[in-house]
Amino acid sequence: MKDKPSRYPLLEEGRRLILIVAASVIMAVNIQSFVQAGGLFPGGFNGLTLLIQRSAQQFAGISLPFSLINFLLNAVPAAVSFRAIGKRFTVYSCLMILLTSILTDLIPPMPLTNDVLLICIFGGLINGFSISLCLMGRATSGGTDFIAVALSQKLNFDAWNYIFLGNAAMLVIAGLLFGWDKALYSIIFQFASTQVVRGLNLRYKRTTLFIISDDAHRIYEAIKDLTHHGATLFEGTGLYNGEPRSMLYSVISGDQVKQLTKRVREIDPKAFVNVLKTDQVEGNFYQRPHD
Repeated sequence: MKDKPSRYPLLEEGRRLILIVAASVIMAVNIQSFVQAGGLFPGGFNGLTLLIQRSAQQFAGISLPFSLINFLLNAVPAAVSFRAIGKRFTVYSCLMILLTSILTDLIPPMPLTNDVLLICIFGGLINGFSISLCLMGRATSGGTDFIAVALSQKLNFDAWNYIFLGNAAMLVIAGLLFGWDKALYSIIFQFASTQVVRGLNLRYKRTTLFIISDDAHRIYEAIKDLTHHGATLFEGTGLYNGEPRSMLYSVISGDQVKQLTKRVREIDPKAFVNVLKTDQVEGNFYQRPHD
């Protein structure tokens, strides 16, 4: 089933652009304040870029620009994303990478605190928030995020914890080169970031809806139009008053719940809606494309 084109394509593209610009500014400021002040490695290709930068500076006395290294590292994942995920998704992601890299080079260091524990916790939370904004704009911050989105889309599961394990492996190398204290603090930073992304990115969370209404067929049309998911209709009897009742059962993505329940209320203000967290779904489940 194909998605219907947006009724306001320019508004949608403008929203994506605003989210990506905001995410890149927040991420660059976070790198130049919390990350640099704590000597941390934030994970992903941003962390790998910083690892290469600091290695070149410490062991070869060479000062490399953040943007150049980041562009080179992201070239291959971006090409794969272009073919596997989508053109617009990749273009917006490259814009995120470009803005973050340039702003990181332009913004001067601005340490806010010298407490490393505060740096790694709050820096991680801010990093996760910036990545979440980027994902809301249907793009990524590049590197391992390309991999996470591709795996999540192809295999239909949440891959962020696996990316966290990959980042932990990179931090082991950082620990060997620059000391274990920075590497271990960086793992706390990355863990905080990952939990924020998993909490705010509802796309890969599944939600079950049980909707009891006298207008079940119109509500099903809303489910189909808004989410592209199907539903099952159960006919029964309300035991409180003995009247016939219709109940719809449907499983949708977590980021669609708010919009759909609002539409249900518009159709039938008296509808009873039960929203349940779903841990696992087997079978055919429509996944909205990123593009």
